Amino acid sequence: MKKTPPARIIALTLFFAAASLILTFRFYGSMPHIPPSVAVTLWGLTAACGFGTWVVRKNISRGHIGLDRSQLNPLSAVNWLILGTASAYTGGIVGGIYLGIAAYVLPRTTTLMAAADDAPGVIVSALGGIALAAAGLILERACAVPPGSDGEAA
Repeated sequence: MKKTPPARIIALTLFFAAASLILTFRFYGSMPHIPPSVAVTLWGLTAACGFGTWVVRKNISRGHIGLDRSQLNPLSAVNWLILGTASAYTGGIVGGIYLGIAAYVLPRTTTLMAAADDAPGVIVSALGGIALAAAGLILERACAVPPGSDGEAA
């Protein structure tokens, strides 16, 4: 499996930011209130990716990859890898959506009461999406298979 290029996540984020900015310009009056609690899932997944990075790096540095109970099962490492990849893409998409909304809401916080109410939720969600994308990329790279002892590529 190839590593996800950060440029792809950045491009995805920018695309969704532009699309959500266009849609927010048109439909902001019809959108529901965005509370800060929307970002709880994003920050929870970011914490899970951080924990996964710690677990995988600890076991790889100690050489504890295998099928023994005291070792990290290779299939568990693959599951962490999949979570990291999915989190990177999800964080890029969701972070981009909230960045686009933030581009509309933040300049209008002094003139629109609804924008002032939405600003904290939009900021926390945009930061949560960006943090999730970064944590996903870091987790994905932590799951890289170390080269064999004889110098051959894995």
